[in-house]
Amino acid sequence: MNNRETEDERMVNEAYQHLIDTYLHSHHRKHVEIIEKAFNFARQAHKGVRRLSGEPYIMHPIAVAQIACEEIGLGSTSICASLLHDVVEDTEYTVEDISNIFGPKIAEIVDGLTKISGGIFGEKASAQAESFKKLLLTMSDDIRVILIKISDRLHNMRTLGSQLPSKQYKIAGETLYLYAPLANRLGLNKIKEELENLSFSYEHPEEYQALRKKIDDITQHLHETFQEFIAPIRARLDETGLKYEIKARIKTPYSIWNKMQNKHVSFEEIYDILAVRIIFENEGVQDEIAECFQIYAIASSIYKPHPERFRDWLSHPKSNGYQALHTTLMNKKGQWVEVQIRSRRMDDIAEQGFAAHWKYKEGEQSSEESENELDKWMRTIKEILDDPQPNAIDFLDAIKLNLYASEIFVVTPKGEFKTMPAGATALDFAFNIHTFLGTHCIGAKVNHKLVGINYKLESGDQVEILTSKTQKVTREWMDIATTAKAKGKIQAILRREERETQKLGEEKLNEFLAQIEQEPTSTNLERLCALHGMKTREELFAAIGAGHITLGNDERNILKMKGNRKSWSRYLTFFIPHHDTPQDNAPKAEAEAPAATALKIDRKKPLILNEETIRHYIICEQCHPIPGDDVLGYFDGQNRITIHKRQCEIASKLKASDGNHILAATWDTHKELFFPVNIHLQGIDHVGVLHQMTAILSQQLNVNIKRLNIQTDGGIFRGDIQLEVHDVSDLQAICRDLKKIEEVEEVTRF
Repeated sequence: MNNRETEDERMVNEAYQHLIDTYLHSHHRKHVEIIEKAFNFARQAHKGVRRLSGEPYIMHPIAVAQIACEEIGLGSTSICASLLHDVVEDTEYTVEDISNIFGPKIAEIVDGLTKISGGIFGEKASAQAESFKKLLLTMSDDIRVILIKISDRLHNMRTLGSQLPSKQYKIAGETLYLYAPLANRLGLNKIKEELENLSFSYEHPEEYQALRKKIDDITQHLHETFQEFIAPIRARLDETGLKYEIKARIKTPYSIWNKMQNKHVSFEEIYDILAVRIIFENEGVQDEIAECFQIYAIASSIYKPHPERFRDWLSHPKSNGYQALHTTLMNKKGQWVEVQIRSRRMDDIAEQGFAAHWKYKEGEQSSEESENELDKWMRTIKEILDDPQPNAIDFLDAIKLNLYASEIFVVTPKGEFKTMPAGATALDFAFNIHTFLGTHCIGAKVNHKLVGINYKLESGDQVEILTSKTQKVTREWMDIATTAKAKGKIQAILRREERETQKLGEEKLNEFLAQIEQEPTSTNLERLCALHGMKTREELFAAIGAGHITLGNDERNILKMKGNRKSWSRYLTFFIPHHDTPQDNAPKAEAEAPAATALKIDRKKPLILNEETIRHYIICEQCHPIPGDDVLGYFDGQNRITIHKRQCEIASKLKASDGNHILAATWDTHKELFFPVNIHLQGIDHVGVLHQMTAILSQQLNVNIKRLNIQTDGGIFRGDIQLEVHDVSDLQAICRDLKKIEEVEEVTRF
């Protein structure tokens, strides 16, 4: 055995021993033999294989098992499944082999963790979305599948540095879009925050490092603020004899950046970077909720509470099991500080997740309340999975909608509390109660007042759904519904009705063809599609079935002209594919852009976006990236590459659903091209403000204004301006100079 093999052996043995030590210190019944068996089996199966980092592959399954055991609190079954999770995918062993050796339960979990391809979404499906769907299907039977998958994803993110940039964007994007919200939904707060920050560090490395430095620079000040704030609270709590601890919680870089993006504020304008957490021990406390309010009474007698920032998650926990009392207090220096009050039990659930703590901890009684909440959520996921979406993006959107974090409580006429996502409408509530109520909903009574189906509910509303047997689902309802459950049901009903309409249209067409002695051949159907501007025969059938097309002489004439292509050549334009072009949003040098086929793609290297190559690409019309933005490319499989900002909503979905077509990209422009950019301004309306703004732009900065729209209302002006700039540094200079105008309060890019 050479030195490298000896070192590998030592590394693997140490990692495995650490796993066993962690397991032995847990509360689980000790089933070390089965874990030892799984470790030896996986070690042999992956023998000789290395990760891109160079370490033996078996180190990855051990690390996943370590996370599942130590950070989530899972037992021997999950540890074994973690050790074996890549065996079926990467070796010759099958699920049946795993079942024969380790039993059906471990095999079922491993099967759920194994990637698959093809299937539900058809030939054009992304294996990514398909694998995620199978994962969720298995999760609905055993939630340990998703908990282990989250452990797997966390270790992959911790070791992502060895991957190519394009792979980093795919994995980081998928993590931020799906796995971090999943971790949040399952109450895995620490893991959710780490997944978000790791994703952020790969997608926007410069911004991540800049924020880390800013946080480091104020850490000492935050510590002093914390100590000064808690001193009088600690003194009063000590008098009660309560066992407790007070911790400072500093907002994560991703959380700060996300707030800066959503609220259009600077780092200096975020006031809740510091929060205080008061955690009391359960021992001797008979009523946790009463104790939380007692601590709140003490704290709010010392500092003035914010009247609109009180959150009670005690009586009605969040659907991920989270319980706490939140308040925001003003310290002696006039700064607002958020205070979170909870018991040790509540803190454990908040950090590690109630699913692992209560439902699958061996040897303990399960919590009926948490089990019910989890089961409700699982049933909702099951309903989405039982109604397959037509494509990967729609499916992922439906799942994403169900991973909401902000929640409200709505009351039924009988006084039952229902949890709904913030922004839910009366229509969403109707579908949440029962599909029949949703399908026939015509309105609602909210707090005894009549409202429409699009009414947005607020926490505490009492809602009674009103129905009519004659009411029918319409396509407009998709814009009213906000929850995954409601949208999924509406889509299913619309698709069913569409299929019925298509069937009726096909029958009508066949009758017509028989009358004129024609057959429903592909050629005849193509001619009819061309005549009516339809892209597919399904569209043609639907239009005939709905009565939008009446079959008559035009159709008879076009079908009778056999072999005479000239007589119907005017309809051929419908068969010519029209590709979207970046004309309106492209740089000036891009006006006559040739197809992307002129470029050869090397997936191992980033696309270089410079004056020569930019004309080969399409610039995303939604996010409008410019030089200086963190960007990526998406190859659509039809010789077109679109450039997106990495945080673009479209790109986020593509990273999660079709990540293998993501390409790394980097700018190398030299202020020779101009790019369009949109900025929004807001401020105090005053004579001469518009003149000052245009003077700065056109005279001082020599910027070309392409479009300008200013509106005033109640002494406030709001304006949108489209400019042409070279890059982000130009834009930053423009925003900086515009903010110098006294009346201008806000300048943001959109």
